[in-house]
Amino acid sequence: MAEILGVGEAMERALALLEGGDVVAIPTETVYGLAGDATNGAAVARIFEAKGRPRFNPLIAHVADLAMANRIATFDLLSTKLAEAFWPGPLTLVLPQRAENGIHPLVTAGLDTIALRMPRGFGATTAEAVSADLGGKIKLVVDGGATPVGLESTIVKIEDGKLRLLRPGGIAAGDIEEAAGAKLMRGAAGIQAPGMLASHYAPGALMRLNVGKIASGEALLAFGRARAEGWQDAVALRNLSEAGDLREAAANLFAYMQALDRSGAATIAVEPIPADGLGEAINDRLARAAAPRDKID
Repeated sequence: MAEILGVGEAMERALALLEGGDVVAIPTETVYGLAGDATNGAAVARIFEAKGRPRFNPLIAHVADLAMANRIATFDLLSTKLAEAFWPGPLTLVLPQRAENGIHPLVTAGLDTIALRMPRGFGATTAEAVSADLGGKIKLVVDGGATPVGLESTIVKIEDGKLRLLRPGGIAAGDIEEAAGAKLMRGAAGIQAPGMLASHYAPGALMRLNVGKIASGEALLAFGRARAEGWQDAVALRNLSEAGDLREAAANLFAYMQALDRSGAATIAVEPIPADGLGEAINDRLARAAAPRDKID
């Protein structure tokens, strides 16, 4: 089971685990969540791994202040207004990413936007509940007592001066509309934030899965040490994990798909990937990326 330590005594231990690429359960004013280094792909993969049956939906990146948020994403006047009104607090803003912001693409599930929130420090909604649920998968739960809100954050996307509610949560939609002086639109295509069910990132190239032989002109997304027949003729090649490590493969997935997409190949061939553990999520995302374009919602 995970070790449970109070906020005061947990900081040194928590920081050491986070710096080592591990994950830690921490409280905010909404609910307890799994924290990891957003710039470390292996750490992000561990979050999905600990959650079980992951789908690689985008994660929320938490920031300490607005200056930090501005280094990660682009804020317009409306998003700045909402951040100043509700941060720190249970509001998540989905914003365009800044180039070279250091955030690992697994955090955003390959999207060009990022979900940001500034939590109100340290506030299932108890450390005991988290330990009972995830204690065998993580090493530390930082016990900040019961969380005061108990609901996940409200998620709003700001795009072209308009507001769209992606997930209701700890701040009422009416309060957001009042602060913004604008109405919230409902409904969104695709998966743009946590808590939404839809397919998302797909490369411009077609995807061919579970291949045993490479066709002429294809790029190859490989896995493990054994290669598909004709791999030498691939126009470009990326190996998700030469060691066959699913956590490493998860961390590399979106960046490698994007790299092969930029190779100019019309089709990306993908070698078989085991379906156990994180392999389920990897195969899920590959299947969505390979879905016929007219069927992606």
